[in-house]
Amino acid sequence: MPCDRGALTLSYVIIVPVFLLSLMVIAQAAMWFLARSAALAAARQGVDAARVQGASARAGITAALTFAQTSAAGYLLSPAASTGGSSATTIVITVTGRVPSLVPGVPITVSQVAQAPVERFTTP
Repeated sequence: MPCDRGALTLSYVIIVPVFLLSLMVIAQAAMWFLARSAALAAARQGVDAARVQGASARAGITAALTFAQTSAAGYLLSPAASTGGSSATTIVITVTGRVPSLVPGVPITVSQVAQAPVERFTTP
């Protein structure tokens, strides 16, 4: 029919960009989830290193950054760690970093916190 001419092309012009945009959103969400999981794993690694009796908070920061830089190099960019909120009885490690963005100029950051009590051994 002459009035249907170009309808298929018009539908592709609308459907294909929406489909590609949805694929980008799914891929960006996956990158965010991976970066968030890596930051949490790095924070837990840091807490495990710093809560040992006799260890310093600096050891926790070093362990967290080493883990983040080696295990999450592709999806947790510019990792940083801090011990803000720690006390004599509790160690708190916060790991932050950037997520690779599929849209240039849109910064996405993640921050995860892990905490645990500092080990103390007493004699009976």
